[in-house]
Amino acid sequence: MHEIEIFYLRGCPYCENAKRAVAELLREEPAYGALRLRWVEESEEAALADSYDYFRVPSVFHQGDKLYECSPLHGYEAIKEHFRAAFDRALAA
Repeated sequence: MHEIEIFYLRGCPYCENAKRAVAELLREEPAYGALRLRWVEESEEAALADSYDYFRVPSVFHQGDKLYECSPLHGYEAIKEHFRAAFDRALAA
């Protein structure tokens, strides 16, 4: 199984968009059900979060590789498409 780590912060509007987008992607694409998603709240798992190279949340990693780091310019649709690309890349690995 492919594990995806998603770093987020509670209360972050970009992270809320990511959660909504992920739920939608899982409904739209059954193949994404093969992914094990591990949501990591960075303030609760600070040591783990500090061991990864990212600045903004949400950030997505697969096998230590950063697949996506959100930008303040990303709205819901951009976040969804970046998550789709990250999921596709993880499944292809």
